[in-house]
Amino acid sequence: MNVYGTKQIRNVVLLGHGGAGKTTLAEAMALITGAVSRMGKITDGNTISDYDKEEIKRQFSISTTLIPLEYQGEDGPIKINLLDTPGYFDFVGEVEEAISVADAAVIVVNCKAGIEVGTYKAWELCEKYKLPRIIFVTNMDDDHASYRELLLRLEKEFGRKIAPFHLPIRENEKFVGFVNVVKMAGRRFTVNSDYEECEIPEYSQKNLGIAREALMEAVAETSEEYMERYFSGDEFTQEEISSALREHVIEGNIVPVMLGSGINAQGAKMVLQGIDKYFPTPDRYECIGVDVSTGERFTAKYNDNVSLSARVFKTIVDPFIGKYSLMKICTGTLKPDSNIYNVNKDTEEKIGKIYLLRGKDVIEVPELKAGDIGAVSKLSVTQTGDTIALRSAPIVYHKPEISTPYTYMRYKTKTKGDDDKVSSALSKLTEEDWTLKAVTDTENRQSLLYGIGDQQLDVVVSKLLNRYKVEIELSKPKFAFRETIRKKVEVQGRYKKQSGGHGQFGDVKMTFEPSGDLETPYVFEETVFGGAVPKNYFPAVEKGVAECVLRGPLAAYPVVGLKATLTDGSYHPVDSSEMAFKMAATLAFKKGFMEANPVLLEPIASLKVTVPDKFTGDVMGDLNRRRGRVLGMNSNHNGKQIIEADVPMSELFGYNTDLRSMTGGMGTYEYEFSRYEQAPGDVQKREVEERASKVDRTEA
Repeated sequence: MNVYGTKQIRNVVLLGHGGAGKTTLAEAMALITGAVSRMGKITDGNTISDYDKEEIKRQFSISTTLIPLEYQGEDGPIKINLLDTPGYFDFVGEVEEAISVADAAVIVVNCKAGIEVGTYKAWELCEKYKLPRIIFVTNMDDDHASYRELLLRLEKEFGRKIAPFHLPIRENEKFVGFVNVVKMAGRRFTVNSDYEECEIPEYSQKNLGIAREALMEAVAETSEEYMERYFSGDEFTQEEISSALREHVIEGNIVPVMLGSGINAQGAKMVLQGIDKYFPTPDRYECIGVDVSTGERFTAKYNDNVSLSARVFKTIVDPFIGKYSLMKICTGTLKPDSNIYNVNKDTEEKIGKIYLLRGKDVIEVPELKAGDIGAVSKLSVTQTGDTIALRSAPIVYHKPEISTPYTYMRYKTKTKGDDDKVSSALSKLTEEDWTLKAVTDTENRQSLLYGIGDQQLDVVVSKLLNRYKVEIELSKPKFAFRETIRKKVEVQGRYKKQSGGHGQFGDVKMTFEPSGDLETPYVFEETVFGGAVPKNYFPAVEKGVAECVLRGPLAAYPVVGLKATLTDGSYHPVDSSEMAFKMAATLAFKKGFMEANPVLLEPIASLKVTVPDKFTGDVMGDLNRRRGRVLGMNSNHNGKQIIEADVPMSELFGYNTDLRSMTGGMGTYEYEFSRYEQAPGDVQKREVEERASKVDRTEA
């Protein structure tokens, strides 16, 4: 593949709902540009994008795939870096990585299915990152697809930005071509996306007039001169129209709507033309970061004539093709066999060859210029989010904004002795996917796997088995309860043991009461008068308390909020020892704790749920069923409400699936641990019964 300069590059992300047709459109575009000689099919498992075994098995995209295409544009050859992203929400991290390096987007909408949740989410992401976009309506060959209805819905949902550049031509209820509204010409498909000119059907004239008038208004709004000409009835030239529309599309004021049938490769050529004509080159944007040497904000245009800087936006770790760091060159030119400086890690690494990845195919290139996207293999230190630069000009760019995973499950290895293999495999998977986290919960002696949703975790289990030949089982996690007391008690702990020779003797009187501080396990004080217990045994008494609070007598959970005071006792000048007083304190603790109205505390999360207005009633009703306390509701001014509530952590298990079900996938949530609160009687009873075998009942 040739080397392309910054002004010849278009970085385009494909977005849309799962199953809308993104991968099929990518295949059609690859066919039109000659990257493949025949289109692959998702059902046959031979597409460029979905090459992973899991994707072939499940027949949907799991990872973002880079597909570089060479296309002969109006003003010469261009390179389109197409980023085909997953549509299912569990894999949103892949979408966020791709969007962080894209300069524009194509939102794919299935005409028969209409506007789906993934369409809204794609639009919101484009708004957030201010990406110019084209909507490509696919599945036009379906008899039940109504383009007119879809256009009306698009305009209703997304406003006057929606501009149909194409209208369909049907003959005998079959999709055979389209009307180009910009050029006011009919097009009849011949082979794939190729077409010949044809008459504009009579039935299209009314809609064509409305669409054309809206476009001309948009053109007129680009300057006062154009506005005057428009009102005086002047016609704009084709060049003036294209130039004005490009400006509007790049600014996000117009979103062109094009149409076709991905499976028949119809319309893919028009998308390529639209990308060439209306989408910006990388040098329209600035790279924003921090100059490490000064700590000041750094901005630069994409420019290949200055020193090198690049940011790694994705890592691929594959047992068969190896490890690749995908990066977007921000400034300068990346050349093979050179040293690069990882600013984040303050380390130099040697790179060998430079590649383009097209699905699983690896294409070697002589260099990559600013604005381009490529890959380097076998970097040992560099990870996703790191910045590559020169040591003399250390710049750090912002890392991709990746969603935080809140769904988690406990996992165990199926085969004894596979723990190290599982740990190593998970390390590789988490390096690839930032929304996946493996956490060791030492308190509850469990290993946890965090992800965006259950489907993602299911894919991880499958990948571990197929890629790395290790098996894990997922189950419901244990939750970190606490124990405390509710009243003050005074008890005696007496430890006496004779075993020939010196015996063991320790005797303490202690009070136990709530400390009022649930953040701290215990507070220890002594008020012993007259040397009843020698001072040198005080630390031993405290040690007894310190060991006891690790596993409480009620349900073997850690103890918090306890104040222990040593008030009195007695000792033996020969038989007393530190060990004896530690044991005496342990006996006092166990007896006193169970007499002091012990209770279980459960962890409470501060939850924020963001949902469209119409779902607020259902969500709040569900939170009440989960023993949640709704604290308030605020509008985010985008037709959504943010519901804030306190909910027990144990009740949030499975919440991701339930929220999606309630809101059709439109609801999102986040939470963080807030505090501990006394658990209700039924919850306490269940926990105490379940953990009875774990409690130390032995009397010393």
